[in-house]
Amino acid sequence: MSLTDTAHVDMGHIPLVDLPAQMAEIAGDIAQELGEVLRTAAFIGGPAVSRFEDAYARFTGTAHCIGTANGTDALELALRAAGVRPGGEVILPANTFVATAEAVARIGALPVLVDVDPGHLLIDPDAAAAAVTGRTQAIVPVHLFGQLAPMPQILDIALAAGIPVVEDAAQSQGAEWHGQVSGSFGTAAATSFYPGKNLGAAGDAGAVTTGDPDLAATVRMLGAHGSSEKYVHDVVGMNSRLDTVQAVVLDAKLAHLPRWNGLRREAAARYGALLADVPGVSAPQGRDGYTDAWHLYVVQLENRDGVLARLNGAGIGAGIHYPTPIHLTKAFSYLGKGAGDFPVAEAAAGRILSLPLFPHITQAQQERVADAVARAVRQVRLQ
Repeated sequence: MSLTDTAHVDMGHIPLVDLPAQMAEIAGDIAQELGEVLRTAAFIGGPAVSRFEDAYARFTGTAHCIGTANGTDALELALRAAGVRPGGEVILPANTFVATAEAVARIGALPVLVDVDPGHLLIDPDAAAAAVTGRTQAIVPVHLFGQLAPMPQILDIALAAGIPVVEDAAQSQGAEWHGQVSGSFGTAAATSFYPGKNLGAAGDAGAVTTGDPDLAATVRMLGAHGSSEKYVHDVVGMNSRLDTVQAVVLDAKLAHLPRWNGLRREAAARYGALLADVPGVSAPQGRDGYTDAWHLYVVQLENRDGVLARLNGAGIGAGIHYPTPIHLTKAFSYLGKGAGDFPVAEAAAGRILSLPLFPHITQAQQERVADAVARAVRQVRLQ
């Protein structure tokens, strides 16, 4: 029996990510800690925040973790602490969520976009090297979809240019290269704990990780209204601190993250096998030496929008990450780039499709997804 011949079995809606399943697994772990927060009214800072910051620093293999209100703030704070100033240039890939460029723009710096490699849609090192100028103040490699950017090459480029690397690690919590964990490669790294991430809070949250104690102190100071001492404000900062309730949730989830990431890897391998013989579907591939975190499982195919509509109509929560490259958004039209400037990112934007992937997804659910993909691909071809 082939995928396309399999009879449809109604198993209800299959979400892109199943957050209730994660929360149910940690409910007992957080109940007592949340009760203590409410009892002591330690809503800003306090022991719970420190515990999580210490735990996440250990997880990433860095010396310092500074919690922030969200991932976008984390990236802005990391860039500012690393020396990015108004008028400077920051190199980043055209294929990323808008927050990467947004954090640069909020500083008053110029996002310098480069294309991505066609195999993994990650920043192209050759393009990044060619974009370095005397005004370049940082490179931001984005670890997209749970796969690490090519960090050895990026670090070599930055070293030769004498500029810092600030990782956008929002989608890669637990991804590794030869045992080194995402968030520990650059001068600093920013991550997001948006609920849908591999390590997600029960609301917005983020963090900066670094091995540099001075940079860590600067991030913490900038995120506390530019103050390292109460009512003493040395610079203009911002209000961006990790909420105590979110720290409790994150600390509980962190204990499960290695196992959850392992389940994601098993699910990704299962998809690879299920989709191997589906004509026209290009599945994502791993690389030697890399352990992927599989935040998203992104395939490429023709007639993507038609396939997506059929999947959603069949109760499959597929999605697109991301439909528009940064330079083609209205918000960043001032960069002066247009169609054709980053052809790989542009072509991918019309072909990428994210399939449901989460630690608790079952084999039966994945078989139904793969069957629906095969059926939708065949249907759009016959139109």
